[in-house]
Amino acid sequence: MISDDLVTMALGMPGAQESAHFGKRDFRVGEKIFMSLPDPGRAVLKFTPDQQSMVMETDPGLCAPVPGGWGRKGWTSVYFDGAEGERVRELIAAAWRNVAPKRLVASSLH
Repeated sequence: MISDDLVTMALGMPGAQESAHFGKRDFRVGEKIFMSLPDPGRAVLKFTPDQQSMVMETDPGLCAPVPGGWGRKGWTSVYFDGAEGERVRELIAAAWRNVAPKRLVASSLH
């Protein structure tokens, strides 16, 4: 996978739009970030701490907590180079659901 694949996936989520902070591309619903692309081959996704723990168990090598306080809050690096596309899509969708308004999430399920 390449960054453009993740961009397509992120922008395919309802209400998603591209923006930037600290000079890095990010993807938001409203003002809330669900994914950023800080480095080649790495995305950062907004998970809950429990979700982060689960992906650390289910996807070792693919996912790692962001260092420091951000990681303790659930922000998780996803090393997508060579990753299976459907799994990365599932992870992006989970991060999107974490920040999207409940009504938008509910309407996307239909």
